[in-house]
Amino acid sequence: MQRDDTMKKKVRNLFLAVLALLPASVLAGPSGEALSFTCAGCHGTDGSSVGPSMPAIAGMDPEVFVDAMKAYRNDQRNATIMNRIAKAYSDEQFKEMAWFFASQKLHLFPQAHDVALAERGFKLHEKHCEKCHENGGRPGDAGTLAGQWMPYLEYTMDDFLNGKRKWPRKMQRKVDAAIADEGQDALPALIHYYGSQQ
Repeated sequence: MQRDDTMKKKVRNLFLAVLALLPASVLAGPSGEALSFTCAGCHGTDGSSVGPSMPAIAGMDPEVFVDAMKAYRNDQRNATIMNRIAKAYSDEQFKEMAWFFASQKLHLFPQAHDVALAERGFKLHEKHCEKCHENGGRPGDAGTLAGQWMPYLEYTMDDFLNGKRKWPRKMQRKVDAAIADEGQDALPALIHYYGSQQ
């Protein structure tokens, strides 16, 4: 009889322990990696995009990622589909995805580029862009430029120039200064420089 009571107490305690843990497991949503699966079709499974019109987001600074996603969700950033996709996620889910992509290694793909134009772009970058886009535009808190797909960079610059996307702090002044230095070749030169990096 005493053994039955002891067994019942053990089963009851185990049951209570499971119940105590259940709400935490239910409330814990999908991981950042699981949430990122919806991004894989365009941005690659690890955030290293294989399509020329989609940016690579591997290694991206988490705050840059979250700010971009909030801007898409609030229709403050021009996009073809990201505005609709972003509306499906909470701020917490943005953070989970941001940390997942920040932890991924950026894999770059060779791109055909004009070597002479890229050399001019390097000089422009050093003079006008390096302060914010450090290490030649490598992933950081100002986004990733180095190795980014050139068609994506062209579309993005077009959005800035045509008022479809808000200029980040100081960027318009720096772009204007680069154009003053190099004329209409300034932006192609910068784009070929960033696209040339591996």
